[in-house]
Amino acid sequence: MTIKRIHSGGEFEKKLGYCRAVVAGGFVHVAGTVGQGDDVVAQCKSALGIIDAALTKAGASMADVVRVTYMLPDRAEFEPCIPHLEGAFGAHPPAATMIECGLLRPEMRIEIEVTALMPA
Repeated sequence: MTIKRIHSGGEFEKKLGYCRAVVAGGFVHVAGTVGQGDDVVAQCKSALGIIDAALTKAGASMADVVRVTYMLPDRAEFEPCIPHLEGAFGAHPPAATMIECGLLRPEMRIEIEVTALMPA
């Protein structure tokens, strides 16, 4: 089995020893992604862009995502993100889980992790 590692050059990849995505076994596994911005909506939109770029490098797209996990320190902040999530996944909604938990830094408001099936 061939494994392809995709790096985005983000500061935490080198610091924490991981890569943005791994293509293996017919799937693209995208690491938990926190975007830039001052609030949850800005961070959500930024994270989705970073994820989309990683999927594109892998040869997949947001339409290929089969599983998504949203992690937020405050579940009340999830609702403002919903329109952007609907926009990102459109007619191809993945199975989803939302977890309320602590993130690495207090300014981080949402982390998104996805798994996509590689197109045939």
